[in-house]
Amino acid sequence: MSLAVRALRGATTCEADDPSQIAERTVELLESMFERNNVDHDELISIWFTTTVDLSSAFPAAGARTIGLGDVPLMCAQEIAVPGSMPRCIRVMAHIYTALERQDLHHVYLHEARSLRDDLAD
Repeated sequence: MSLAVRALRGATTCEADDPSQIAERTVELLESMFERNNVDHDELISIWFTTTVDLSSAFPAAGARTIGLGDVPLMCAQEIAVPGSMPRCIRVMAHIYTALERQDLHHVYLHEARSLRDDLAD
C-alpha cells in the first residue's frame, strides 16, 4: 500500500470566546476528522489552526495537546478578518500520510461551520 501526503480540512464554531469551549470544540473536530478518515497518530505530520479575531482567549493547539498530540507540530494563526465572514470559527488543516486518494478524504465541518462547505456531503 502506497502512502501519500494529503491535507485534511475541517472547521467548527464556538458560541463564545471561552477557553474551555475552544478546547472542547477543537477536540471534537479533530477526533471527528481522524475517525472519519481512519487517521492514526503516527500518520499525523502537522496541524495548522486558525481562529477568527473574536476567538482570542485560548489557542486551539492547547486543546489538541489534551488528546495526546503534544508530539505533533501544531501551529496557530489568526484568520483574515473579512467583513461578513463566519464569526467565532476555528479552522484546521492537518497534514497526514494516507492511502486515501484526495477525492476520498472526508473533510469535516461542525456546528455553524457546516454552511462553509455545503458542497461536501456528510
